[in-house]
Amino acid sequence: MTDPSDALSTPAGLESTAVLLERARSGDHDARERLFARFLPILTRWAHRRLPIRARGLADTDDLVQITLIRALNRISAFEPRREGAFLAYLRTILLNAVREQMRRSLRLPPHEELEEDSGRPEPSEFERWIGREKLELYERGLANLPEDQREAVLLRIEFGYTHRQIADALGKPSANAARMMVARALLVLARAIDDGPER
Repeated sequence: MTDPSDALSTPAGLESTAVLLERARSGDHDARERLFARFLPILTRWAHRRLPIRARGLADTDDLVQITLIRALNRISAFEPRREGAFLAYLRTILLNAVREQMRRSLRLPPHEELEEDSGRPEPSEFERWIGREKLELYERGLANLPEDQREAVLLRIEFGYTHRQIADALGKPSANAARMMVARALLVLARAIDDGPER
């Protein structure tokens, strides 16, 4: 089975994404549908790794991903598509906001029977297990302080699993090596921000 992100790993795939974003901004319904089909599997894989188990139990993950894409495409006229990485960062923000909204709603509702055994501390996501729950907030703060292109590079590599070649294409870098160096520099800054903690 072909990985849907493979279509984005060549300059032609990148150009197609940029063209589709521009056409969608002009009201092209077919371009919106193609963007939806292209980014749905990428965002779904990200959500299954990134969202806490508790959040995934509140609403079907696939539903949240679809809602995210619909919201993003409905607001596409307000989004200036500079790079594919910027679009994925935009989708990530909308999805995280949708999850927070679901979590807030769940706190106002009586607990469901199937969630009673999880009523203690929620199970961490795969990403939280990797970075550590206590450092997740520092990671998010550090990300927010990175320059935009470096933030996109980190998200594409760490959270979306892009190769350095795919990152180069998504960010308009000349080579996989250039993307690798950008990711390495950004991760170094991010690691320092996490290690220094909130007092930094």
